[in-house]
Amino acid sequence: MSLAIFDLDNTLINGDSDHAWGEFLVENSIVDPVSYKQANDKFYADYQAGRLDIYAYQTFALKPLSAHPLAQLQQWRQEFMAQKIAPMRLAQADHLLDRHRKAGDTLLIITATNSFITEPIAKALGIENLLATEPAFDGKSYTGELEGTPCFQEGKVIRLREWLAETGNDLLDSYFYSDSHNDLPLLVLVDNPIAVDPDEQLTHIAEKRDWPIISLRG
Repeated sequence: MSLAIFDLDNTLINGDSDHAWGEFLVENSIVDPVSYKQANDKFYADYQAGRLDIYAYQTFALKPLSAHPLAQLQQWRQEFMAQKIAPMRLAQADHLLDRHRKAGDTLLIITATNSFITEPIAKALGIENLLATEPAFDGKSYTGELEGTPCFQEGKVIRLREWLAETGNDLLDSYFYSDSHNDLPLLVLVDNPIAVDPDEQLTHIAEKRDWPIISLRG
């Protein structure tokens, strides 16, 4: 049995859930539709280019969570799952997950997108283990602050090592599936790095290092 680790956005789903949540907020006029869309698109472009300031982004992304009651946020999240996430589901991703389950592997999603957004997605995919960027919660509502290490770039390695120590799992014959060059720190750590519908930068790296390149969108 091995640890099978999966990036979420543009890997297990055909899109970016973080950016899509921002689009959902804009489309429903929950935030200022002009300024928020501009900022959301700019942060996403920065992410794609590998120059995202994760702390500035989290300040932006977590602020709406602090502006509304938890019950209202949960209602919007349910609508978001139906409107935005359901169309992003990939049959081949489900097949890949099933292959690892049948092999007896432990499945783990590791994502920079915050856990408020990703917890129901992981549940829908049938994956119990999730490492995500954590928004601070005071017991009643989100504060708009970040809690702990953001689960991004080297932060994914930090968070994974903490999880391994807590759970007793290890990286022997481990897998990591990702589309993004931002995940290079974790890709080089596992025994079986696999590029999934990779961006241009990761495509070049995978080809140079002879890593498998697969598609879950065909």
